[in-house]
Amino acid sequence: MNPLPTKEQIRQWIAENPGLSAKRDIAKAFGIKGDARIDLKRLLAELEGEGTLQKTARRFRPAGELPPVSVLLVLAPDAAGDLYARPLEEGVEEGLRILIIPKHGDPALGGGDRILARLSKVDLDDYQYEARLIRRIGTNPLKVLGVFRAGAEGGRIVPIDKGQDKEWRVARDLTMEARDGELVEAEAVGNRRQMGLPQARITARLGDPAGPRAVSLIAIHQHGIPDQFPDAVIAEADRADPVVGLSGRTDLRDLPLVTIDPIDARDRDDACYAEPDREAGNDGGHIVWVAIADVAHYVTPGSALDREARRRGNSTYFPDRVVPMLPDILSGDLCSLHEHVDRACLAVRMRLDAQGQKISHRFVRGMMRSSGSLHYAQVQAAVDGAPDEKTAPLLDRVLTPLYAAYEAAKQARAARQPLDLDLPERKIVLSDEGKVLSVDFKERLEAHKLIEEFMVLANVCAAEELQRLKQPLLYRVHEEPSPQKLESLREVAEASGFVLAKGQVLKTAHLNRLLAQAEGTEFDELMNISTLRSMTQAYYNPQNFGHFGLALKNYAHFTSPIRRYSDLIVHRALIRGHGWGGDGLSQGDIEALDETGKLISDAERRSMAAERDTTDRYLAAFLADRVGAEFAGRISGVQRFGLFVKLDETGADGLIPIRELGREFFHYDEASQSLIGADTGTVFSIGQRVTVRLVEAVPVTGGLVLQLLTAEGSALAVGKPGKRGGRYQPRKPGAQSARDAALKRKVLRKRR
Repeated sequence: MNPLPTKEQIRQWIAENPGLSAKRDIAKAFGIKGDARIDLKRLLAELEGEGTLQKTARRFRPAGELPPVSVLLVLAPDAAGDLYARPLEEGVEEGLRILIIPKHGDPALGGGDRILARLSKVDLDDYQYEARLIRRIGTNPLKVLGVFRAGAEGGRIVPIDKGQDKEWRVARDLTMEARDGELVEAEAVGNRRQMGLPQARITARLGDPAGPRAVSLIAIHQHGIPDQFPDAVIAEADRADPVVGLSGRTDLRDLPLVTIDPIDARDRDDACYAEPDREAGNDGGHIVWVAIADVAHYVTPGSALDREARRRGNSTYFPDRVVPMLPDILSGDLCSLHEHVDRACLAVRMRLDAQGQKISHRFVRGMMRSSGSLHYAQVQAAVDGAPDEKTAPLLDRVLTPLYAAYEAAKQARAARQPLDLDLPERKIVLSDEGKVLSVDFKERLEAHKLIEEFMVLANVCAAEELQRLKQPLLYRVHEEPSPQKLESLREVAEASGFVLAKGQVLKTAHLNRLLAQAEGTEFDELMNISTLRSMTQAYYNPQNFGHFGLALKNYAHFTSPIRRYSDLIVHRALIRGHGWGGDGLSQGDIEALDETGKLISDAERRSMAAERDTTDRYLAAFLADRVGAEFAGRISGVQRFGLFVKLDETGADGLIPIRELGREFFHYDEASQSLIGADTGTVFSIGQRVTVRLVEAVPVTGGLVLQLLTAEGSALAVGKPGKRGGRYQPRKPGAQSARDAALKRKVLRKRR
């Protein structure tokens, strides 16, 4: 048997033989057989965990690179008629551009086609790969969601997506008798390369887009979020027995556990209680209980409820509604920890020392009875000296010990140094008719932080307990930033006068020091936004790669099984590991953990996108009657096509198209996230303070178009709203060096 290859040898083989990068190919190449394959699997997992390799399907590739043969989604032709595509591979950074190079005899392609293509990497500013068609994959008609406008020959569809500005023509016999102004779903038909407007046929009529609370319905439909429970799922939920016996459970009903949630909470799946630790040897210590709804009792493996919950992955929250993971009889009643009623739960008892460090923990499957359903502001007011009728009886026995334990936990948190970002969250207040009354920033109270900290502690205990029990589970994984994103963050920091040291293993403490340098300065928000954008997206995986943002080695979601399927899997694993009943993790659950992790990670991103789009549309509706008004803001994003600006007043994001930046050509520098004027050296980058005029607000798409008036307090030559502005004066600091760098890139591009 040949010796095991080094990591460098594996990396070199995959780079040189991308078509032979499956584990069996690597094993064959190095003559690895028998038990040595286990060591090879470990090496590959380590390389993947280090970020050196990425795994797609059953193959590996160098991190950040696409395989030589990939499945692509063709985008609509650009203004020059060129076709670009985006990869459908996992783990690829957003914004990657692939130019399709057609050859004689290739079929005509159009936006929405899925193709198999051979890729060649190129080093150009405008795109990173060139693609040559191998074959078109099946038929995948492009879906269109928009407003139908009736006409003599049928009608047209005006898309609601911000990225689509082309209307679609609908023949009279393909309208499904849709009414003028109705929201419809359609799919492309015919040859998309033909002259004139593309054609579509209506496949679903969705009602009035301007009706009350239609905004979230648009997002639900557009992102494919399942919002109707199948009959079998509802029937199964209706058959659930509300009476849960004490057999096999620990009676926790004497513990004065309380739930603390937002005032408009729709479900209550976590409760907590704390008291001083009176055991010898832990002076000043605390006992903290966290009890979580026992959803696993009602949603058993392989049931109709289970299959639907797995398909949904999580609940999706909008300002006016929730699309729940579970039917309301469970999420809003039987599983919800309402006050003064018996509820099945899984609970963890944690011992903390005086500095908040966990000494030990113990899990039980129990029965609890909440002593009160409280909300954050109510609890904070009570602790601050203004209790009401509900919190006054709970203050000394429940709330004060909770805050005392939290003060200790804060010390342990400070020692651990999780990433400490300061990014306020928006809250949209609606009238009963669905109209936006106000856009506020959510108040961040100590009560919020208390619950978050105890939930984090409980999640850590769950991961550690399942490791001790040697049970499979889904970890919540958050990997550290890629070297490329970290270097971009370093450049932004240095340009702002701050330091992020090189040559060390990155820790959240280093990033917190950077944020502390910026705190209170004009660059405070810039560094928070830039640090957030350098982070990778968290996901679920049966392998443990740690949680970088929380600075934790072991972390799993345990505390929200009503609204997250991942937590239900963790509950089942605990039930199986402790032998608490036959409704624990099944063999089918275990075999599907990889697939489940991917499904629910994708579902989470789908929900985030839908929630973000809904917020954008509500904000556009709120600002629609203020077109022409001036706003202060800060550049929050830079792309080839323009600048994104976050408005101070509402936190809304709008676009300044690049055509509004003047008549010169602007180079896009991805590394520094800047646009640099080729003639004047004018630099626009993330974090710059700007004043803008609102030119357009389109509620149906959520799009805001802005006109730049001043940058960093300097007036600029501007035209009328919506018209091209004049040429800008260069910024004095660094203008010449910026211009020289831009001209150098321009010369290099011309030489290619």
